[in-house]
Amino acid sequence: MTIGVIVAALSALVSAVVLSSPANAHGAPMTPGSRTYLCWKDGTTSSGAIQPKNPACAAAVAKGGTNALYNWFAVLRSDGAGRMSGFIPDGQLCSGGAIVYDFSGFDLARNDWPVTHLTSGATIQFKYNKWAAHPGTFRSYITKDSWSPTRALAWSDLESTPFDSVTNPPSVGSVGTEDGHYYWDARLPSGKSGRHIIYTVWQRSDSNETFYSCSDVVFDGGNGEVTGVGQTGTSSP
Repeated sequence: MTIGVIVAALSALVSAVVLSSPANAHGAPMTPGSRTYLCWKDGTTSSGAIQPKNPACAAAVAKGGTNALYNWFAVLRSDGAGRMSGFIPDGQLCSGGAIVYDFSGFDLARNDWPVTHLTSGATIQFKYNKWAAHPGTFRSYITKDSWSPTRALAWSDLESTPFDSVTNPPSVGSVGTEDGHYYWDARLPSGKSGRHIIYTVWQRSDSNETFYSCSDVVFDGGNGEVTGVGQTGTSSP
């Protein structure tokens, strides 16, 4: 067998492996930031190593390792098909029951995750990273007033209908970068105060692949400011 034939065969094999990859779309909320995105921001160092400062982010890494943050855009189920309750178990909503990477640390019930400060009833621009671009629908839910951050998130903790839904929103920037993202204006739910979780489901329309994410927010009159990134503190159970 000639060298040319060997090279061609190897190239074909590599192409087949790449094309058969099951996780070929990726993304996560940037505003309000998901737990994985903000913990990645919190832990990334100039050397590229992941060294979280926020105690909740550090606890997540201690439980599941740094691989989850190197892949902060991959909280997904390839077989999701938009399914929620009855598919993802209670207590695993923030990890999406993911099976490719270990995101279980992001299901930890804590009150010290990085948080985005918002105003109830206001309209803000949501941003969702497009590490890979695909058509689909984004649905955002809010936790009920009875939810507590010290209890693992269950489906019964979420309002039954999304407060915002958008299909195929516009985007800017390049895929495979932090800057590339979808964007749209969303009206936040009224009558909310204190800490909550905004739970977002991105359901692709060209495959069953579905993304799940938790964004910790506090309704205190804020306008999208983020705290808890790059800050050390006392660990919370």
